[in-house]
Amino acid sequence: MLRIDPGLHGALRSAAHAAATSLNEYCARKLASPGAWLDEEASGLIGRAAWLLGESLVGVVAFGSWTRGESRAASDFDVLLIAEECVPITRELYRRWDSKPVLHWRGHEVEPHFVHLPSKGAIPSGTWAEVATDGVVLHERGLEVSARLAGIRGMISAGRISRRRVHGQSYWVRAG
Repeated sequence: MLRIDPGLHGALRSAAHAAATSLNEYCARKLASPGAWLDEEASGLIGRAAWLLGESLVGVVAFGSWTRGESRAASDFDVLLIAEECVPITRELYRRWDSKPVLHWRGHEVEPHFVHLPSKGAIPSGTWAEVATDGVVLHERGLEVSARLAGIRGMISAGRISRRRVHGQSYWVRAG
């Protein structure tokens, strides 16, 4: 028997349901797969997201300076917390996140960004283009996040969106 945070249990149960398998089978597969052993910081981050969003948690993706290898001592650790469309993205989500102790990732304070997945085929925002380029999926349900990120990378490859730089700052533009 293993005791885990109820929020993480809910996220695992939801992922098992999405994979059309039992919770035990899903956990056994995850434990046997490469990268399954999350460290304490990753588990804490995913557990907090699961506690907050429950079965509405679609994914957790790290992005920004840390994933690009450009972080400095004062940098934060940016993370997308992806919720189902039925969950409104409000200040209340951030208040609830902030009601718990500050989380850290490798010495950097975790900075949450609550989002919904962009619509399939729609031109994504610059944030999603950045995440597709150098984001790291820490948790997802049923490969939904990875599939959407692959679609965005396809748009970038096809030239439908592109990155530009001005004064050392990058931004994304749509073709045309």
